[in-house]
Amino acid sequence: MSDITMRAATAADHAAVWDILRPVFRAGETYAIDPAISQADALAYWCGPGREARVAEAGGAVLGSYYIRPNAEGGGAHVCNCGFVTAASAQGRGVARAMLADALDRAAQSGYRAMQFNFVISTNTRAVALWQTAGFDIVGRLPGAYLHPTQGYVDALVMYRSLLPDVAADAT
Repeated sequence: MSDITMRAATAADHAAVWDILRPVFRAGETYAIDPAISQADALAYWCGPGREARVAEAGGAVLGSYYIRPNAEGGGAHVCNCGFVTAASAQGRGVARAMLADALDRAAQSGYRAMQFNFVISTNTRAVALWQTAGFDIVGRLPGAYLHPTQGYVDALVMYRSLLPDVAADAT
């Protein structure tokens, strides 16, 4: 979808971001978030201090959002973490792929050396496939770490991708 643009999320986007987050968080299938989280707490989690929240939009409509933040502090602050959410009406239109491309570019430009997803629910197969297509490796599997609302205990994955240029490619 070539008409998708990315920009920093503002307070004016909070209602649209909440409209996208609410059904995802309530479903409890892809985020380890209390399904009963309040709007204020959800927006603080997504857009709060220490996170750079962005929105994907087309035709003036917010189709998705992501945040980027350091995965850890101190000696681990060079690795970033992100969260992504796409509006149900925009799924299958390349929104998540466009957000990931933007996040990878922004992370590298911001000096991060890697991106890590700490708790990818294994049943979220569309996300796992997208992350793997973008070069993320599954570097850890937490057996039965997530209680899925319909599938019971399922694995959570730790996924990682370096943002450093490929040294071997540079040597040619």
